[in-house]
Amino acid sequence: VAEIGCNHKGSIDIAFDLIAEASQSGAEVAKLQKTTNKELLTAEQYDAPHPNPENSYGDTYGEHREYLEFDMSEYKELIDYSNKLNVILFATPFDLKSVEFLEKLNMPLYKMASADLRNLPLQREIAKTKKPILLSTGGGTLEDVKRAKNNICEINEKLAILQCTSSYPAETDSLNLQVIKTYMKEFKNHIIG
Repeated sequence: VAEIGCNHKGSIDIAFDLIAEASQSGAEVAKLQKTTNKELLTAEQYDAPHPNPENSYGDTYGEHREYLEFDMSEYKELIDYSNKLNVILFATPFDLKSVEFLEKLNMPLYKMASADLRNLPLQREIAKTKKPILLSTGGGTLEDVKRAKNNICEINEKLAILQCTSSYPAETDSLNLQVIKTYMKEFKNHIIG
């Protein structure tokens, strides 16, 4: 899986290049992220200055985040391009409206950010799609992961649980890959990664 996220900097041309690079590197899948910023952010957060103005694409944090979003037609172009390269394109939705948006594009699967390990309504909405779900677990406790797994699996058993470290870039000594063994014992009926 090639993580594109918002590294395209709001440019569809850069997104095309990143998908091509993913394909050339042997990746079978590439992932974007989708946010409905006015749903996810408070008005205060949306209108606040970007904390790092030298890295901002707008005067406010909301403007910066909007700049990084692709619309429906751009997503369709990216999906078509990915299909031509035999790369499966999917996304992480960060809010309910983003799930609705991505479902209109018939995303083949979803990833849930570890920041949403406690976001039960979003988990349930994604589970209702009946598509495979990759659940990131960085920053969460084992209890958070169990709760999320139970919440999702009440609706949809197509769940893979991924150990991840919510630190970018992650230092080798903070990776804690031993968690994978714990997940393999706790979640025997699910793919662990």
